[in-house]
Amino acid sequence: MATENPRLGDPSAAALDGAGVSGAAAVCACAAMAFFYVAILYSPTLILRLPPPTSVESFFLRRFGCAAISSAASVAASAALLGVWRSGDLSLILGVFGIRRHQLSVQWEAVVIPLFLTSLVYAGTLVSKLWLLMNSQIEDCTEDFCCQPTSFMQIGIWAQHFVDRMSAYIHDVLAWRTYVVAPLTEELVFRACMIPLLLCGGFKTYHIIFLSPVFFSLAHLNHFLELYCQRGYSFLKALLIVGVQLGYTVIFGWYAAFLFIRTGNLLSPIVAHIFCNVMGLPVLSSSRTLEPSASGVARDRGKGLAAS
Repeated sequence: MATENPRLGDPSAAALDGAGVSGAAAVCACAAMAFFYVAILYSPTLILRLPPPTSVESFFLRRFGCAAISSAASVAASAALLGVWRSGDLSLILGVFGIRRHQLSVQWEAVVIPLFLTSLVYAGTLVSKLWLLMNSQIEDCTEDFCCQPTSFMQIGIWAQHFVDRMSAYIHDVLAWRTYVVAPLTEELVFRACMIPLLLCGGFKTYHIIFLSPVFFSLAHLNHFLELYCQRGYSFLKALLIVGVQLGYTVIFGWYAAFLFIRTGNLLSPIVAHIFCNVMGLPVLSSSRTLEPSASGVARDRGKGLAAS
């Protein structure tokens, strides 16, 4: 089926020529991938009857394994429906999913330009965080009797704080979930696997950009059941939290789908996803009045989006 492929001149587009995927089949496949991505997270206890995890680390390690299995299954299913195995060229097959072995300069553009565009939305947040960081460093400098901004002692303190924070992140399973596993698996499934199917299904590019995030948002509905049934939140509070999250994931899904279609590189939505998880919700008001609540929302946002 001839498709409207925005990546003109892209060699991997040749692997999609003649892919006989109907629109209905593409939509059903995407819905099945979204359902499987969430359902498999609960399979160890509900289907395999494994004992509940004994710690937070074991809980998330189990979920990491489930996410890896669902991602691999989605890639295999998408490749089978698209018929890309017929090309026999591994680089073309990987290129369909946005995994490219370009020159370093091309890969650099796929990372830097989306990162710059995403940072524009967070200009206020970046300034606020920079201001808080400068104040904290000044306080540390005063406590350590290091009042010269250019002193080697202060540089050493900054370097030690950075190393300590990075070490804490490396050993923090929640950080791995938020900044590594969720961005990689979600973008692989909801962008790299679904968008080629929808393109070959005959959907217009702008339809895919605005409609494909629906699958991404529906995959977060399980958070409502977790909040309402497991954590004892009231129905209205759980609905409000998940409603805000769904709205945010739809907006981000539009942007991530645009990045993937425009660049044809999976790195673009991945780096944008990681950056958004790091920053949380954008700061839309003065830090003088809403600094505590904004930071709290940002922390909840970082934990919420990546918990899928």
